[in-house]
Amino acid sequence: MAIPVYVFDGFLESGKTSFIASILQDPGFTVDEHSLVIQCEQGENEFEPEMLKKTHTDIEFVEDEDEFDAGLLYSFVKRHHPDRVILEMNGMWDLDAALANLPAVMEVYQIITTINAETFELYSMNMGQRMIQHISSADMIVFNRATEATRELIRNRNIRSMNVRASIYFENDDGTSEDYGEGMPPPYDLDADVIEIQDPWFGIFYLHAQENPEEYDGKMVRFKGYIYRGSGIAKDEFVPGRMGMVCCANDTRFVGFIAKANGFELPRERSWQMITARIQIEERKQYQGVGPVLYVTEMSPADPPEDEVVMFNY
Repeated sequence: MAIPVYVFDGFLESGKTSFIASILQDPGFTVDEHSLVIQCEQGENEFEPEMLKKTHTDIEFVEDEDEFDAGLLYSFVKRHHPDRVILEMNGMWDLDAALANLPAVMEVYQIITTINAETFELYSMNMGQRMIQHISSADMIVFNRATEATRELIRNRNIRSMNVRASIYFENDDGTSEDYGEGMPPPYDLDADVIEIQDPWFGIFYLHAQENPEEYDGKMVRFKGYIYRGSGIAKDEFVPGRMGMVCCANDTRFVGFIAKANGFELPRERSWQMITARIQIEERKQYQGVGPVLYVTEMSPADPPEDEVVMFNY
């Protein structure tokens, strides 16, 4: 059985070490099991030796990205025989390349990205692609030292659009915590007989339905979508959606939902269609779990929207 690996990613001084220390001291996480921390950078905070001893934790260091390979990591496992590995990544390293070097005895269980809200804008401007990788790869994202101003800025930067599946939280400078989407209802009426998604709202609809599929189960929805066939879907299925701007004009991607023609003729690929459909929540590999599947009740050709690329701002 492979050893579970918890990956902590983020730039220097984003709070990785403090977060790891708090998790190691959580009895529900450690119990009496043996942990190994592999630290790939050292910030201003260090692990206290007494805490490591109490939590049955060993620590190893990797300073050079070129040294981070399967052989070295396997030697750590043989030396310490851990029940779990906590990998504190260097935020300047290529995360995907690093994780590809894990030996077969290690398996990534969760990727957690920590971000200093105070320096988020600065890093986004100067290290944009690396910041996007930190965010898009994560299962959980935590913004530390957040203020009212930085929370507003971060929400306005379309963070959710970079990763629709991750849990995102603010750890605020006043000691409180909150969910990224807290207090941000969608702009359309979820209780309407047919939920009308205006053209600029598609990005919000896409994110909200992915995050809260149970709220859409059995609902009727109408929206304008661009048609792709997609891969790995049934012969009577297609994918209506839109191109979405993730963070800048040069970074757009197609986002959409699996739809069943439900007796209708399949629409022409790369055409615009006005679609009315009933949503059912089903487990699909494309959603990496459950997600909305649209059962078409009406469909007709439509003119392109005024702006074909959508944003994801709440």
